[in-house]
Amino acid sequence: MRSWPAPVVPTLPGRGPRVHLHDTATGGLVPVGPQEGTATLYVCGITPYDATHLGHANTYVSFDLLGRAWRDAGLDVRYVQNVTDVDDPLLERATATGVDWRDLAESQIELFRGDMAALSVVPPQEYLGVVEVVDLVAAAVRDLLAAGAAYRVPGVDGGPDGDVYFPVGSDPAFGAVSGYDRPTMLELSAERGGDPQRPGKRDPLDPLLWRVERPGEPAWEAGELGRGRPGWHVECSAIALEHLGMPIDVQAGGSDLVFPHHEMGASHAHLVRPGQRPFARAYAHSGMVAFDGEKMSKSKGNLVLVSKLLAAGVEAGAIRLAIVAHHWRSEWEWTDEVLATARERWAAWTSAVSRSAGPAAGPVLDGVRARLADDLDAPGAVAAVDAWVAAANAGSGDDASAPGLVRDLVSALLGVELG
Repeated sequence: MRSWPAPVVPTLPGRGPRVHLHDTATGGLVPVGPQEGTATLYVCGITPYDATHLGHANTYVSFDLLGRAWRDAGLDVRYVQNVTDVDDPLLERATATGVDWRDLAESQIELFRGDMAALSVVPPQEYLGVVEVVDLVAAAVRDLLAAGAAYRVPGVDGGPDGDVYFPVGSDPAFGAVSGYDRPTMLELSAERGGDPQRPGKRDPLDPLLWRVERPGEPAWEAGELGRGRPGWHVECSAIALEHLGMPIDVQAGGSDLVFPHHEMGASHAHLVRPGQRPFARAYAHSGMVAFDGEKMSKSKGNLVLVSKLLAAGVEAGAIRLAIVAHHWRSEWEWTDEVLATARERWAAWTSAVSRSAGPAAGPVLDGVRARLADDLDAPGAVAAVDAWVAAANAGSGDDASAPGLVRDLVSALLGVELG
């Protein structure tokens, strides 16, 4: 699948330090990525039934900061992202709107591409729709069946026999990603796409691996599995194993993916590739963005769309600044004041880097690098730039090279393009 054009990332003098990141599984700060060589990153992608909202943008900008910090530290980055372009929410939206599910998916993916390009997000090397990799996912499900780590259930309510499920008890490490207790897992499974009440399952938490064909639904031939389509969690496991191997340096996504998605995905990988634990060395989860007092989500309809902000004339750099002004793990709310502050900051930064001279830029470069290496502290990095900007706009400093270097470091490390 085509991704989006890569932004130009300026090369900065020197190198940044090794990045340390909060790991969901351990609850602590851990070094991520190797000392040298290639760092690997998998960020779970969208289900394309609505355009990119600020919650999506927060996630992809957050982990774009990680990729930028890694590259600045001298690492190559191998980044993979999926698109869940066949799934129940997409099919339901297509039916409700009378649009072919494939057309709906492609239109929303195209909007997403445009939004990511506008926000200067560096694209993944592999950007893969599930419909492109059904054979790969089906092979993983067959491997799990052969290993005794999957089972079939009979049909219910007139449905066909043969849906394939994963027994969570088959992985001794199940639960290590989230650390949640069983009641919490059951609650979240019911809220986030699971079917704990499905008759015939060995455990209410067992997730779907393969859904056999139903009338009117898309389906693919899959050998002994029969015609059908993949479950949600296993698609990411299969893609990551194929394109990144195991362990991944960082498995990332929004905090609503901690359970069940990342928990289940890790267990699937452990059983597909026994003896190669862990699936990921670190798990990173960005905070949720609220609007009108509630988490921004498609189901609630309280969306602030990136494309609509851009169409209204809001500078893409200001939107990105509004995001990076908040710590990537924090829960925050989008308001008119947040946007106004970001636009004022973007204008002030643009004014400062347009001057003929300013204070020396070495200290601000060191400061931004240090803050990003410490759990992607983008607000701290923004504060370091703010201090230089205030001095430059007040007429301080006579370093003619400083404005250009600050423009470059803001572009390279924070991904903010100035006017």
